[in-house]
Amino acid sequence: MDLIEQNLRETVAHLAGVIGERNWRQTGKLNQAAGYIEQRLASCRCETKGQTFTYRGGDYCNVFADVRGSGTATDGILVVGAHYDTVTGSPGADDNASGIAGLLELARLASEKPFRRPVRFVAFSLEEPPVFMTSRMGSYVHAKGLRDEGTAVFGMISLEMLGYYRDERGSQIYPASLFRLFYPDRGNFISFVGNLSSRAFTLAVRKAFTERCSMPVRSLNAPSLIPGDARLRENGRTDHGHIPCPRRSLSRHFAQGFVV
Repeated sequence: MDLIEQNLRETVAHLAGVIGERNWRQTGKLNQAAGYIEQRLASCRCETKGQTFTYRGGDYCNVFADVRGSGTATDGILVVGAHYDTVTGSPGADDNASGIAGLLELARLASEKPFRRPVRFVAFSLEEPPVFMTSRMGSYVHAKGLRDEGTAVFGMISLEMLGYYRDERGSQIYPASLFRLFYPDRGNFISFVGNLSSRAFTLAVRKAFTERCSMPVRSLNAPSLIPGDARLRENGRTDHGHIPCPRRSLSRHFAQGFVV
């Protein structure tokens, strides 16, 4: 087992197994998760910060770290984010300990070999009900903070439910039969989903991914709200929708971005 796989497995096992369910009522469990994420980011020599906000009398925290770029990009930072809370009744291994595992590993790799562009890695609290699609989401809070402080954002990538993989026929379902004409029936691929204005951004990231990885990839750019199955509703519901950036968002809070 290489180091990347080991780190990914350890993160999911800790969040979903050791800490377990982390819904909005379980502030103690959410604090444990935030502390673990902060410790892991700090171990990568990343300077970590917390952004505390309140909801229904409880305190919640976004945890983030900035990694300086090796170049001189002047059109904004790249934001990579994932939420760490869960729905009620689930330990959240796939949704979304897998996304946090990817986030932490990308932060580690970026700290060792920086990208040309500065990158902010953010672990969001509160994405799941009852706050989703509201201004109480942790991603919305963070996006508002970026806007208020005047930080330019080039684009945003939201890491969401990366841990599900099935190679059997019929293992991938869609909210409408039309999708079956264009997308595979096996759940063995990574999807890049963005809004219409982020098509160029989505395709650029997809191209970079396929040049370095042999895993099958599919992409979709569509209006920000797609009815039906939750996997496709992420285009208008999840954390990439709040960050302010010109023409590069895969959802409502982040102007340019997408959900992976």
